[in-house]
Amino acid sequence: MADDSDRAKIQESIKLQGEVVRKLKESKADKEIVAEEVAKLLALKAQLNDGETSGKITLKTPKGTRDYGPQQMALRNSVLNKIETIFKLHGAETIETPVFELKEILTGKYGEDSKLIYDLADQGGEFLALRYDLTVPFARYLAMNKVTNIKRYHIAKVYRRDAPSFTKGRYREFYQCDFDIAGNYDAMLPEVECLKIVSEALDAVKIGKYVIKVNHRLLLNSIFEVCGVPTDLFRPVCSSVDKLDKLPWEEVKAEMMTKGLSSDIADKVGEFIKQSGDRTLLNSLKEGPLGSSSSGPKALSELSLLADYLELCGSVNEKVVFDLSLARGLDYYTGIIYEAVINDKEVGSVAGGGRYDNLVAMFDPKSRGVSCVGVSLGVERIFSVLEAKGEKYRTTDVQVYVASAQKGLVKERLKLTSMLWDAGINTEHSYKGNPKLLSQLQYCEENQIPLVIILGQDEISRSVVKVRNVTTRQEEEVPCGELINYLLAMITKLSVT
Repeated sequence: MADDSDRAKIQESIKLQGEVVRKLKESKADKEIVAEEVAKLLALKAQLNDGETSGKITLKTPKGTRDYGPQQMALRNSVLNKIETIFKLHGAETIETPVFELKEILTGKYGEDSKLIYDLADQGGEFLALRYDLTVPFARYLAMNKVTNIKRYHIAKVYRRDAPSFTKGRYREFYQCDFDIAGNYDAMLPEVECLKIVSEALDAVKIGKYVIKVNHRLLLNSIFEVCGVPTDLFRPVCSSVDKLDKLPWEEVKAEMMTKGLSSDIADKVGEFIKQSGDRTLLNSLKEGPLGSSSSGPKALSELSLLADYLELCGSVNEKVVFDLSLARGLDYYTGIIYEAVINDKEVGSVAGGGRYDNLVAMFDPKSRGVSCVGVSLGVERIFSVLEAKGEKYRTTDVQVYVASAQKGLVKERLKLTSMLWDAGINTEHSYKGNPKLLSQLQYCEENQIPLVIILGQDEISRSVVKVRNVTTRQEEEVPCGELINYLLAMITKLSVT
């Protein structure tokens, strides 16, 4: 039963949680977020009514999170290693930033999605929040450290109070793999490299068929301009357009109208953003009203130059389509934007990015000349696609297993195992003193350990060991003095084949 001090704490928590619910309702926050906070409030009231502060623990992960077992971790590490290899191929160096930032660093950078930021209570009095992405912390890092040129990658977790969907790979805690180029360079050279990286990374993880959609934020502004969208509605309408990959046009149109757009203007916007194609589309747009708008010529010129460069970069050119519906709802994009979409409708976008010229200057006006282009790969969505294939992965990197064929050889087995560890060979042996040989061999097969050393009294007396290839089951006697070199050669051979 709860004592008076415990009950007082619960009552205070109920009061604070009630205030959270009230503010969310007043701000017309997402219904699912409100429902979640209401559930917390009801749980606190039930706790108070029961008069208990402890009891059975609910064995579950927080909403929007998951555990990763050995198989899932093997898959995840494989994917992350392949992506990191691609980033390094392009000359990137890595950095790390805190998992939480000052709230003011993140505020005003994500448009309507700012409501998804996780706030933190800090006993020191600072207003903090978990990072929403890796881009804004990167811009803060550049401004704070006066860095004007860098090509960096960052692989880390980010947090969003989004509506989770495990089948679509949408979580509240998830990894992002970011690659960014900061500095002042000639037009479209950083952009074409980022597109090349997206293609190389998705091919490396064998994601399947995909398309890379490309657009330009200035072209979207030009569409809004020629259609008669009021300037103050550019951002809100852009945020609505960004939902076209998730919602049908009629729902997107209805949302635009709730933001103050007339039905006629919304329909005009719709006629433009339904267009997609190759560079032929760009040529036709130059002849239309966009070609004479205030920012359309610049956008179309840059897209045409990008198309020229893509033709020089191999197969990535075949994956790119210019899509006028692509919006990338985040507020900080200023130029070329892109998004990789796979054919699996449940998952959709697995990578996205673009140019952001003003984000660093938001933190330090003296950094106004620092422009950035980047891309972010959504690893959890890639995981969900690859997991669905049901492939099995090795969960350890053990190269050699030391087995004993007879009883009473535990000391000899441990001595040999230790020698292999000292030689840098990934090695395992049984924790039983007298394991059955068949059980040891079966363990090697089940865990895909390629080589097994079999110790017996006869071999020990002759200073040799038997080395067995687990896959072919071929055995060879090797003198103990030659064992390390023999194993290293076999490991190299097996890894190559």
